Amino acid sequence: MNTKQIIIKNMVCPRCIAAVKSLCEDLELQVEDVELGRLKLSKDPTREELIKLDEGLEGLGFERSESVQNDLVTQIKSLVVQQVHHTKEPLTVNFSAFLSEQTHHEYTYLSKLFSKEEGETIEQFILKQKIEKVKELLSYDEMSLSEIAFQMNYSSAAYLSSQFKKVTGQTPSAFKKSEEKKRLSIDQL
Repeated sequence: MNTKQIIIKNMVCPRCIAAVKSLCEDLELQVEDVELGRLKLSKDPTREELIKLDEGLEGLGFERSESVQNDLVTQIKSLVVQQVHHTKEPLTVNFSAFLSEQTHHEYTYLSKLFSKEEGETIEQFILKQKIEKVKELLSYDEMSLSEIAFQMNYSSAAYLSSQFKKVTGQTPSAFKKSEEKKRLSIDQL
C-alpha cells in the first residue's frame, strides 16, 4: 500500500486531530493515521482532493506544509506539545537531546531553523508551553506549587515561580487568586 504523509502546520492538540479526522471523513479521504502535525493517507490524493483538503484545513486554521524545513519545525512543535501537555512521565534527558533523537538532526541545526522560521527560540517555545501547562494545573487547585514544579521537571518551586512571573507578569499565587485566569489554547502559543 502506498502511504502519503502530509505535514500540517498548527495542528498541536487532540482536538486538532479530531477536526482533521472529521474533515478527511467529510472529504472521503482514506486515512491511515492522524497524529500531531501529520496526516497519513492510504493513497496519494488527487489534485482536486488536495485543493479541497487545503480549503478545509484553512477553514480549521491549519495549513498543509510544502517544505522540509516547515515539516521539521512542525515536528518540533508537535513533540514539545506532546511532551509538555500530554505525557505524564517527565523526560529523562533534556529537551535538546530529546528533539535531536526524535528528529534525527543535530540540535544546533534544529535551533537555528526553528528561530529562523518562528522568530523565537525553541527554548522560548518550550517555556511558553510549560507555563501554560502550569496555569492549567494551578487552575485545578489540586497540587501545591512544589508538586507542580516536580511534575513539570523544574529544579525547584522558586525557579518555577520566577519563570512564571517573567512570562506572565504575576506570581503563581497571584494567578491562582485572580478572578480571570487567562490561559491560551495550545495553538495560540
